[in-house]
Formats: sequence, C-alpha cells, structure tokens
Amino acid sequence: MRLVIATCTVDYAGRLSAHLPTATRLLMVKADGSISIHADGGAYKPLNWMTPPCYLRAEGDQWIVTNDKSETLTINIDEVHWDVEHDLGADPGLQKDGVEAHLQELLAANPQVLADGLKLVRREYPTDIGPVDLLCRDSEGRMVAVEIKRRGEIDGVEQLARYIERLDLDGRLRPVRGILAAQQIKAQAQVLATARSIECVEVDYDDLKGIGTGRLTLF
Repeated sequence: MRLVIATCTVDYAGRLSAHLPTATRLLMVKADGSISIHADGGAYKPLNWMTPPCYLRAEGDQWIVTNDKSETLTINIDEVHWDVEHDLGADPGLQKDGVEAHLQELLAANPQVLADGLKLVRREYPTDIGPVDLLCRDSEGRMVAVEIKRRGEIDGVEQLARYIERLDLDGRLRPVRGILAAQQIKAQAQVLATARSIECVEVDYDDLKGIGTGRLTLF
C-alpha cells in the first residue's frame, strides 16, 4: 500500500463530472490497483475513488487513473508532503463476532427462510475484493449474493453492492441479485438498498436457533 499526503486537485470524468479544488489530501493506492482520495473528515468515506480493475499512470506531477468503463480520475499534485509505501501482506479477512458468525451458519443451513426456493451454492464465495457471506441460487436459477450482519446499516448495503458488481463480471453468474440479512435493518439502509435493487430481510436469531417467535420481516 502507498500513502501520499499531497496538495492537489482531482477531476473525475465518466458517468458525470466532478472537481475537487486545491487542498491537502490523503491519496491511498492499494496493491489491488484501487485508489481513493480522503480528506481529514467524513469518517471512512473517500471524496473520490476508483475501484479495480483500474490503471494508474504517473506523468510527472500528474496521476491519471483509468478503468475499462472509460472513466478517468486525474490528480494534479502541487506539492507532496509525505510519501510512504509498505507491503501489508495477505489479510486473513474479517473475523465476525459470535452472533454474526452463527447467523451465517444458520442461514447457510436454512437459506429458504430468506426467500422461497433459495438453495446454498457456497459459503464465503470469493471475489477479488473479499468473500461474500453466502452465494445461493433462487427458484428461477438466478444467483443471489447474501450479506449477513447483526445490524444492517448503509455500509452493509454498499459492501454488498460492491460484491454484486464484482460477481456480475463473471458471465457464469450474471445477473446476480442481492439480499441483506440482519437482525435489525436501519431505515436509511432500507432506502439505499431499494435504490440498489437489494432486498432486505430481518431475521429472528432465536427463531433460527429453534426458539422464539418465528418472525421474519421482508422489506
């Protein structure tokens, strides 16, 4: 991973146009080819980014990042304040807490509680940006990516949307639809999920373990 703190401007051209005026920002370049531009605020969300596969070409003080969708991210660097590169090595992946891990196990054994006729293909199905919790097939033979959270929030929807985007690149799987499963799903996450054509299903953990009310809510 390479981290650069620089005073720069950033211009995006693609589905729309966007401009970041001159300011000091963090440029993060990962080994997978992705690049993201961060300010000193806004939590984890970058100001702009390019996901892999993409290609970085440095021409002096100008970085030009392109992808196969003909999108371009142009970074003009006025001054570099800090530049460091470090190999992080292979990441073992996210270790889910006990409830989330058990939810995955229970839903893998009973995927039909999420949708009638749903059948498990594989747990932890790999993509080039990380594994999706469950890959299933619905009653019509269409692939379904399932992301499982204890609490469904906006970041969970965005994570699943990225997985679906990567899975859709495989002609054997495309088109892939998505289901976000959680014990509780926030209203904002439901709104974003609807906009991304992702289903939200609230699951009753106690019911899945064989006790409780047996309540499932589909949004």
